[in-house]
Amino acid sequence: MGGWYVLGIVIVSLLSLAAIAVYLPRLFVRAVFRPMLALLYRKRVIGVENLPTSGGYLVVSNHVSWIDGIVILWMMPRNVRFVVDGSNFGSGFAKWLAAAFDTILMLANPKSIMRALKAAREALKSGDVVGLFPEGTITRTGQLQAFKPGMGKILQGHDAPVVPVYLDGMWGSIFSFSGGKFFFKWPDKFRRRLTLYIGKPLPNDTPIELVRSQVNQLHARAQTDHRDEFPVLAAAVIRSWRHRGKRLQIADSMGTELGGREALTRAFALRRVLRREVLSKDETNVGVFLPPSAGAVIVNVALALDRRVSANLNYTVSSPVINHCIDDIGIRHVLTSDRFLSKVNIEIDSDIVTAETLREKVTAADKAIAFVQANLIPAALLRRMLGLHRVKSDDLMTVIFTSGSTGMPKGVMLSQANISHNVDAIKKAIRLNDDDVVLGILPFFHSFGYSVTLWAAQVLGPCGVYHFNPLDARQIGKLAEKYGATVLLGTPTFLRSYIRRIKPEQFKTLNTCIVGAEKMPADLFDAFENTFGIRPVEGYGTTELSPLVSVNIPPSRSPAAFQIDRVEGSVGRPLPGVCAKVVSQESGDELPAGEDGMLLIAGPNVMTGYANQKELTEKAIRSGWYTTGDIANIDAQGFIHITGRQSRFSKIGGEMVPHLKVEEEISKSIHHPASTEQCGAAANDEENALMVCVTAVPDSKKGERLVVLHRHLEKQVDEILADLKAAGLPNLFIPSRDSFFEVDQIPLLGTGKLDLKGAKDLALQLTGSA
Repeated sequence: MGGWYVLGIVIVSLLSLAAIAVYLPRLFVRAVFRPMLALLYRKRVIGVENLPTSGGYLVVSNHVSWIDGIVILWMMPRNVRFVVDGSNFGSGFAKWLAAAFDTILMLANPKSIMRALKAAREALKSGDVVGLFPEGTITRTGQLQAFKPGMGKILQGHDAPVVPVYLDGMWGSIFSFSGGKFFFKWPDKFRRRLTLYIGKPLPNDTPIELVRSQVNQLHARAQTDHRDEFPVLAAAVIRSWRHRGKRLQIADSMGTELGGREALTRAFALRRVLRREVLSKDETNVGVFLPPSAGAVIVNVALALDRRVSANLNYTVSSPVINHCIDDIGIRHVLTSDRFLSKVNIEIDSDIVTAETLREKVTAADKAIAFVQANLIPAALLRRMLGLHRVKSDDLMTVIFTSGSTGMPKGVMLSQANISHNVDAIKKAIRLNDDDVVLGILPFFHSFGYSVTLWAAQVLGPCGVYHFNPLDARQIGKLAEKYGATVLLGTPTFLRSYIRRIKPEQFKTLNTCIVGAEKMPADLFDAFENTFGIRPVEGYGTTELSPLVSVNIPPSRSPAAFQIDRVEGSVGRPLPGVCAKVVSQESGDELPAGEDGMLLIAGPNVMTGYANQKELTEKAIRSGWYTTGDIANIDAQGFIHITGRQSRFSKIGGEMVPHLKVEEEISKSIHHPASTEQCGAAANDEENALMVCVTAVPDSKKGERLVVLHRHLEKQVDEILADLKAAGLPNLFIPSRDSFFEVDQIPLLGTGKLDLKGAKDLALQLTGSA
């Protein structure tokens, strides 16, 4: 009797569920999916108070995974009628599931698209919540892609607001494109934390690109809030070098070659010797005075393993400047080598510790313990033994000094999260792997060299090959050929030198070339591709931003589907987690697509601040936004176009005159290919030497007047002025004839950048305005 009773209850229950599934499908699906999602994910909603309490509105979200819609439905208080690609809902179950939530299906034909847009408009008018993924496809890199115009068509004819949202946490799941594929992979974490950020409602006539900006700002906020999830790089390099095993991990032009575990053993041994023989327990900041090399990599990693702050010092500046940097952050010891010191004319007012001295202090016990640490102790236990589990995301990792183009260098304090975010962003966008070989020709005192050619190259799997002189084209060509280099990071100036001096077969394995620091001349794209069969792409960054902000995705690395991911002439879209906006210099309001203004950046890459300069830090960073000093515009696709620097504009007769534009036209007139923003390290190369610099001095009538500093020109000034007029430059942009001054050399910094202060001081002296 009891068995029949239980069976009856089961049958009634199943019939009830079936009835609910037929007549109340939404209730049924929620009852099934909610506990399932709660088992797999932890959810959090931020900004729910921003949702309108009544009426219809359009929810606009990023798109990272196949189940974004289901997850957002789980998190939102009201049902959301998503407009989705109907081709993904062809099966009976999928159609039933879509119908359960009144999903609006749209197929790739004009009639279906029009029906879907009309249904969405009617839903908003009737007070429903409509959802849209305006990117039109799932991101392949974690970057927010361009928004399709369909959003504007849905909003026509009524006043329903737009609510921007950002779903954070799905990247890395099996439903995202992390790892270069969907589904067939292990998720990188279990019961991951998902956070839905809900922004304030926007008027429905807000331009699409500004709606996209609001979604991206939520993205930057999410990444900043969750910066504790970025890996501790010292722990990550242990895993990476162990994984590499005996395979080549580090090589340099001095003949050093180290496998992964050998490099790790050396780093642990150095850490022990430094703790015992050199560094006191309370000594935090340690100077490093070495060129890009295997030794410099080992030193920086050893300091990170010991939870010290490395400060790679600029060996191209004068002794007073370098000693100012040392005093500024209280460096007691500087790690270098006798061999390197003998080649530079620098006097350091601090305790110098050379590699040769340290090598003599390494004992057999140091080597044995380092071997055990590098090879035998489980990584999790080793992490605790080294205290790496106590490293916080906001702990300082390095101090990088600015180039000092406008005065004495400033110490930029970069945290663990700052550098780790850059490494993570490179992993998503550029997808470095175990088969890559990165040419490390950028100095580690430069933030690009430190973050990318040091940490990204050593943590993400590639082998790093280092050389101390980026203009030594012949040696770089030999290294590229010997080790099969695949990735080159440099500047346009370097590329011109390589075109002339490196044989095409030496770069035959190269598949990725990213340039920055200078504006890439249009002719150089073709010239490099014609020579080496690979087209360079541009990126952008500043020391204060760790340094990477944006990059065009190289063709060889592009996983793009239905969206462009590079625009030549731009510096790319912001990297994952980074948000860019352009604001009016007068009002501070965000500008629409294509309009020039001040470029601001937010995200986990924004520096901690300038060392010992609180007021300057507060001026540079306001409400989380770093003011770059660059004039730019962002196009409708989200790509950044740099058009000048604020410090390189003059206000003449009430109008802003860009120095760079005038320089470019003068360079065209004299038929000199070198950009005036070129790295001055090429100053020893007459063919690439900086020829022209435009600066300004005070003027009693118009506020300022342009001054042109130039080396010897074959063309007469009158002919140049005629060319400027023929090019259509406004009269205010054309310098007077008596404003041209021939000089022996354009003022340059030791790093090779234009010395803006030096150029201005020289102009003041030559014009008698000083």
